[in-house]
Amino acid sequence: IAKRRRLDATPTLVTPEAEETEREARPKARSRADWNRSAGFFSRQCRTILSTPGVTPRPLTDISGGSSFRIAFIVSIVMWPVYIAGIQILTAEIARGNRPSLVAMLNEAVRFWPRVAALCIFVYGVFFLLMVFGLAIAAMALAGGSSVLLVLVAMGLLILQVWMFGRFFVNVLFWQQFAVLEKAGFIDSLRESRDLARSGRDLPWFQRPLWRGAFIASIWFAVVLAITLGAQWGTLQQYFNQLLTTQDPQALLQQMTEAQQASGFNISAFALGIVEKILQPLVGIAFVVLYLDNKLEVPSHVEPVLRA
Repeated sequence: IAKRRRLDATPTLVTPEAEETEREARPKARSRADWNRSAGFFSRQCRTILSTPGVTPRPLTDISGGSSFRIAFIVSIVMWPVYIAGIQILTAEIARGNRPSLVAMLNEAVRFWPRVAALCIFVYGVFFLLMVFGLAIAAMALAGGSSVLLVLVAMGLLILQVWMFGRFFVNVLFWQQFAVLEKAGFIDSLRESRDLARSGRDLPWFQRPLWRGAFIASIWFAVVLAITLGAQWGTLQQYFNQLLTTQDPQALLQQMTEAQQASGFNISAFALGIVEKILQPLVGIAFVVLYLDNKLEVPSHVEPVLRA
């Protein structure tokens, strides 16, 4: 027995081939990170994170819905110049008695994307800055309600802001038509739009391009305002009642936030939003028709604005 024990204790020579075979036969060691990547642990980890104290759990559908909304918003901004150019081309071709192909119209509209996009950034950017200027003036007037001098300065700045807004609005009434239909450049589109808006001084005021364009824009602004107020009328009434009954501004803001979060799907607002999107192309069509009418039917005693 002692001899057998000595034989068993004798070290056994292991060849490299046998050692490799034994290593492959053994189960591979898995680190904690490997176990964490398993499906069951991943699902448990997600539930743990979403149910962490202090963190509001959100369903995955809400997260994906937010991403889809952001993607749709970005796509709509990118495609907006194509939409503007397409409205101009389609209306002009129909006015000439042609039946344009949808594919051909889209291909033609895409060619104008850089020019129309640059003009959109400039025009809408200037309008945004003018609106911010107006809000800053209003904040100045509210902050200095007890100072007569500050109120007078705010009123003077407000008059300046209204004048600048109106003047710029007149100058860019027809920039879309000149940029697409006349294929004018960036500066030429703005210059020709200004000249057309200020032409026809010998005509009756209601036949001038300026007043006709302002009338179309005013109708559209009134429609948008009515749709917006109609969709949010109940919410606005609730905010007004809270404003009258709550004295603490912080509590008022908290109540408005809670009311906005508690409001569910508003079917009337959704329906009115669809109506607004359906009516929106009519504004572009109306301006194209107005542009073509002033281009093709300029009286002989009026100096033409469009150059050949």
